[in-house]
Amino acid sequence: MIILIKSAKLIDINSKFHNKVVDILIKNNNIEKIGQNIKEPKNCKIIKYENLHVSPGLFDLRANFRDPGYEWKEDINTGIKAAAKGGFTGVMTMPSTSPCIDNKTQIEYIKKISFGKIVDILPSGSITKKINGKELSEMYDMYKNGAIAFTDDENSIQDAGIMKLALQHCKNFNGLIINQPNDLSLSDNSSINEGNTSTSLGLKGSPGIAEEIMLIRDIELAKYTNSKIHISCISTAKSVKIVRKAKKNGVQITCDVAIHNLILDDSNCMEFNTCYKVNPPLRTKEDIREIIKGLKDGTIDAICSDHKPQDFDSKNTTFNEASYGMISLESAFPLACELIDKLSIELIIIKMANSPRKILNLSIPSINEGVVANLFLYNPNMNWILKESDIISKSKNSPFIGKKLKAKVYGIINNGKDQLA
Repeated sequence: MIILIKSAKLIDINSKFHNKVVDILIKNNNIEKIGQNIKEPKNCKIIKYENLHVSPGLFDLRANFRDPGYEWKEDINTGIKAAAKGGFTGVMTMPSTSPCIDNKTQIEYIKKISFGKIVDILPSGSITKKINGKELSEMYDMYKNGAIAFTDDENSIQDAGIMKLALQHCKNFNGLIINQPNDLSLSDNSSINEGNTSTSLGLKGSPGIAEEIMLIRDIELAKYTNSKIHISCISTAKSVKIVRKAKKNGVQITCDVAIHNLILDDSNCMEFNTCYKVNPPLRTKEDIREIIKGLKDGTIDAICSDHKPQDFDSKNTTFNEASYGMISLESAFPLACELIDKLSIELIIIKMANSPRKILNLSIPSINEGVVANLFLYNPNMNWILKESDIISKSKNSPFIGKKLKAKVYGIINNGKDQLA
């Protein structure tokens, strides 16, 4: 494979070519040369796009590929294609499948069917057996066989004793526990954020305190066990302040925010589009302002897609009965670019490419001569309308169909392969 990328602006803080417009020559999966007006080799593929930008491939910390067990919603192959179309060269998949990923055999299954693909699939294993929150899974065996981290996905660990044991157990082999904080005694069977919108719509709301109470618990348990923890999908202003204080006090904590909680608020639910029913729920404009501050000052480490494919019947019902989640791998980066004036393109790339890998203790790709090509190609300022026919995912549960998006993903190059528009 010989590829010559022409006149691309590099956005990569780890490259000496950062913010420069250059050509990039790739041979045999390696970046051979970066510079101006590189001569075209014979039999090479020339890549030119309008306002072309190139950065290290994005990495997602939270994607459901529904395989095994729910392949009518998504499978590994369609998930990989959706990730690639969204600019992701790496994805951590969630274990909430059927059967769930709670033993080494299931980890081996995911590794085997995703081996050698253009997108690197790193499976997470469940914290508890059958994701029931009652008994620890075989975490060490899964770790030895390729589990990158441990989480019960959106099934928050309700039992403090189980969370304490999980943190202590993982500390023995430097494993990472990930929890989405949500106290079900306060939020169970809720459809929306608790507030003015839920009251006006007559829907049961989930209060921010359901997240904040469990977040405080997890921080205290991480302190007590002297363990590291990652908090997934924080959504309230108070949660940002809690994490900020914990980091200042030396707690080994990292956290992320889902892209939809960064750009949408609960007033969107007035449309009664069940694609807006997510977990955690869309909060308020005030929460979003604090989340943006948290991204800028380093309190929030990463932005994730929280890609949750749901079939038509799961969403084509009442708000109360609808399943949680929306698809977002293909739209996450364009949506993040809606905030480019507040976050900058450099910060968006850091939060979606560099920091997720740092959290998982993975090497961070860079765009320099002599390194393996792991690239994301895009135009950060190109308006276009998302059509249902554009979506590769098996499921179409996106509220952004028919909406104008700001940035366009051209594709990725990774593992000696390319998927380009």
